[in-house]
Amino acid sequence: MKALTKTTVSANAATVEKKWVLIDAEGLVVGRVASIIANILRGKHKPSFTPHVDCGDNVIVINAEKVAFTGKKMQDKRYYKHTGYAGGIKETSPAKILEGRFPERVLEKAVERMIPRGPLGRQQMRNLRIFAGSEHPHEGQNPEVIDVASMNRKNKVGA
Repeated sequence: MKALTKTTVSANAATVEKKWVLIDAEGLVVGRVASIIANILRGKHKPSFTPHVDCGDNVIVINAEKVAFTGKKMQDKRYYKHTGYAGGIKETSPAKILEGRFPERVLEKAVERMIPRGPLGRQQMRNLRIFAGSEHPHEGQNPEVIDVASMNRKNKVGA
């Protein structure tokens, strides 16, 4: 029988095992999929989670342009940014962003706001790759597919 030890094992950069995960965001609710992605990026799904170490996995998200909002959020929700000049506040809606040039930014910003700010959070965000369409250049990593829609019936709109 193995003796019980009273030591806590902390992960460090050398002992962390990073996997690749693929999530198809088509029809998924933005906030719900963003919280799942944020937990995977931070590594909170692993038993070896250590708060001060980047122990999360690499996440690939496809079909980010087909994410969904519940209720009337697509038209009523507002995103604000400031240009830095006096009176320079700008607002836009998710519908305009999703129809625009970079539709993946809706999901990217949702995840970014769920990750801690600072050097570690920026490092964890580098492990996120979001693509508007269904094609991605990371097939060589053999990502494990996670079906977020089957985790909870509320994760998908109209299900």
